[in-house]
Amino acid sequence: MSAPQSHVDPDHVYDVVGVGFGPANLALAIALDEHNEAAAPGERVTGLFLERKQTFGWHRGLLIDGATMQVSFLKDLATLRNPVSRAGFVSYLHERGRLVDFINQKTFFPTREEFHDYLEWAAGRVGHLVRYGSEVTAVRPVTTDGQTRLFEVAVRGGDGREVVHRARNVVVACGLQPRLPEGVAASDRVWHSGELLHHTAEFKEGAAPARFVVVGAGQSAAECAEYLHRTYPSAEVCAVLSRFGYSPADDSPYANRIFDPEAVDVYYAADNRVKARLMDYHRNTNYSVVDLDLIEELYRREYAEKVRGEQRLRILNVSRVTAVRETADAVTVSMTDLATGEQRELDADAVVFATGYAPHDITELFGGGCGLLRDEEGRLKVRRDYRVQTDPSVLAGVYTQGGTEHTHGITSSLLSMVAVRAGEILDSILRDGAPADDRPAGTTADHSPAGTTADDRPAALSGAHE
Repeated sequence: MSAPQSHVDPDHVYDVVGVGFGPANLALAIALDEHNEAAAPGERVTGLFLERKQTFGWHRGLLIDGATMQVSFLKDLATLRNPVSRAGFVSYLHERGRLVDFINQKTFFPTREEFHDYLEWAAGRVGHLVRYGSEVTAVRPVTTDGQTRLFEVAVRGGDGREVVHRARNVVVACGLQPRLPEGVAASDRVWHSGELLHHTAEFKEGAAPARFVVVGAGQSAAECAEYLHRTYPSAEVCAVLSRFGYSPADDSPYANRIFDPEAVDVYYAADNRVKARLMDYHRNTNYSVVDLDLIEELYRREYAEKVRGEQRLRILNVSRVTAVRETADAVTVSMTDLATGEQRELDADAVVFATGYAPHDITELFGGGCGLLRDEEGRLKVRRDYRVQTDPSVLAGVYTQGGTEHTHGITSSLLSMVAVRAGEILDSILRDGAPADDRPAGTTADHSPAGTTADDRPAALSGAHE
């Protein structure tokens, strides 16, 4: 099979090309757009963001009715970077005509459905910077005289052609990928929690299910159990936990300082032993924990059912799923009681694994040819400004929004830092993206956006593929 033809416009070089357009790169697009509104023509930054999906979407499969955010609305896409931004959540409420109504709720935590609507609203504000339906397949170095000053970002076109965009800086924000236990594959009856609503929509069209099994002890697991129990009144919901029960999230004020922007500085500067200790201390702010209100609601339901003698919500604690076997009309879940070693099996209509997410390995996009450096444990070396350290011959910038927990701490994949991190990345790019001590001796970087004029900006930012 012959390779697809490529279309490259060598005269169009973007200052920034973003790979992926979830909340992280959306926040960067907003920061870039606000910078350009205030900047002189010669100081504007040209940018393009590429998103595989056809429209903006964020965890649509978990937009459960009534589920709330675990982060304050003030930690939106812009406010912590620019409190007067027109892209903040307060501006969204004002434009939607709900500001007073929201205030009257006396809450910091909107529903997930409302926050998704806010994200879509914000994405619409910077739609001129985005191309949806654009799956990035590779990022390749453009090397001249032994130095890489540009990258080519390859996108698979609908007609089979490869469309290539050139960039001085690439910001990768591919989000997280669902994680299933080893040996478990997703199917029509075996779901990751992130796909919950997509699959239950299909189930509602058939016969009423008799039993669901939900595996996991975190917020998503508890939300899935609550939703299935509420939505299917004749179905049994079995929650399998290796613990005695759900553990509450620590959202007390001092513990929440782990999510402060200043905490990133502390974490980044610490040695690996202190980093590990900080992560252990504050793991219960985010990992395998549940909002106390939800825990208490599930407990009330379970107890009320015991009183009635009609138990549908069953908490199978101190247990672990060891195997999943599908048949034509069911799925059999094998589990072990961790205390006694006793084996048991449950037949269910579906099993939901709320087993978390893993960051994408961004090096897969670069094919090993862009000089990305790793530490002794094989993890990417990342500077404080989120720029990946590279071979000295690479002068073009690679930034990552995700996969930096080992360097920047617990906020690596959380909404808490998206606004501040976007500002830090843009500031780094405006500074040229590479300090003098990262460049080969005797060289100067010539890829600062300060030399970009309005006439250099591509004309097709909001159009179709060239």
